[in-house]
Amino acid sequence: MSEQLRKTVVLVGMMGAGKTAVGKALAAKLGVPFIDSDAEIERAANMSIAEIFARDGEAFFRKKETQVIERLLDGGRCILSTGGGAFLAQNNREMISERGVSVWLNADLDLLWSRVRHKQTRPLLRTANPYATLSEIFEARVPIYAQADIEVHADAAYSIEEMANRVLRAISARHDVLETTE
Repeated sequence: MSEQLRKTVVLVGMMGAGKTAVGKALAAKLGVPFIDSDAEIERAANMSIAEIFARDGEAFFRKKETQVIERLLDGGRCILSTGGGAFLAQNNREMISERGVSVWLNADLDLLWSRVRHKQTRPLLRTANPYATLSEIFEARVPIYAQADIEVHADAAYSIEEMANRVLRAISARHDVLETTE
C-alpha cells in the first residue's frame, strides 16, 4: 500500500516553525517534490528576499509572492512551504484552501526565538529589539494562522522526522488530501 497526494499540502506558520525542514521530510515520505515559495521568488528575481524588501518594499514582494504561490498551486502536487507572511493575505488563504490544503505548524514563541535569533536572513527581525518584534509578529499572526485547514503543534522535543509523521497523520485524517492505493 502507498499513499498518493491528491492536492498540494501548503505549510504555513511563523519563521522558524520548521516549514522547510518538515516539508522536505514530508515530501520524501510521500515521494513528491518539495518547493519553497521564498526560494522560487528569489530564483525568479535573482536576488534574496531581504534584497527585494530593501529595493522594492514589502508590498511589491507580497504581490510577487501571491503570483508564485498561484503558479505553484496550479502545477503538480507537492509539499509547498510558504514564507511566514504569505498566509496573512485573505486571497492567498482562499486560493490555498480552494486548490490545496493549508497546514499550520504551530510553534510557541520560545521555540521560534530559539531557532531564529542567530539568523541574519530574516528582514522583519532587523530591528533594535528582535525578540520584541518577533513577539509582536507572533501575536498578530496567530489568529490568522489559526484559520488554516489543519493545525499541527510543534514542540522542541520533536525531531524533524516526528513532525513530518505528525503532519502525515493529520493530512491522512482528511479524505480529500491523501489516497491510499494497493
